[in-house]
Amino acid sequence: MQIEVLCGDITTLAVDAIVNAANQPMSGGGGVDGAIHRAAGPELPIACSAIPMVRPYVRCPTGEARITPGFRLPARWIIHTAGPVWQGGRAGEPEQLANCYRASLRLAAQHGIASIAFPAISCGVFGYPPDKAVAIAVRSVRESTHPPARLIFCAFDAAMADLYRSALLSSGALERTDVR
Repeated sequence: MQIEVLCGDITTLAVDAIVNAANQPMSGGGGVDGAIHRAAGPELPIACSAIPMVRPYVRCPTGEARITPGFRLPARWIIHTAGPVWQGGRAGEPEQLANCYRASLRLAAQHGIASIAFPAISCGVFGYPPDKAVAIAVRSVRESTHPPARLIFCAFDAAMADLYRSALLSSGALERTDVR
C-alpha cells in the first residue's frame, strides 16, 4: 500500500473514493462534511436520504460506514463514516474511531476501490485531539486486512499534515509526501 500525505481540499482529489467525516443522519453539516455535500451537488443528499435509518435519525452509526456515488466530485465514490464525539477518551472513542477506518477500508475493498483519501475524522467540531486521532488513523490503516493500493491522508492544514507525516515516518509507513 502506498501511503501519502496531502494538505489540501479532499473534494478535488481524483481517487476512486473519498471518505466523508459524516454525522449519523448523513444529512450534511459543517467542515469536511459540508464541503463534500456542496461539491458533490444536489444528488448527494437525495442518495443519503435513500439509505435506511437503523434507528431514528441514524443512517450511519458511529464507527460504521456507508457508500454513495461521488456525483459531481472527481472521486467515483464517497464513503461516509460517523466518527465519535470526543468525551475525554473514556467513552470508547478510540475504538470507535479505529472502527471508522476499518469499516471504510472494508467497504472500499467490497467495491474494488484501489485509491482512497481520508480526512481527519472527528478532528473538527467533534473535538477529537488531533495527535490522538492521527495515531489511531495510522495504526488502523497499517493493520488493515483490506488495504487499497493507494491511501491518502488529506489534511486541512499544514499542522495536521505534519502530524500525519511524523506518525507515518515513525511507523516506517511513509513512502511519499506530497503537499499541496
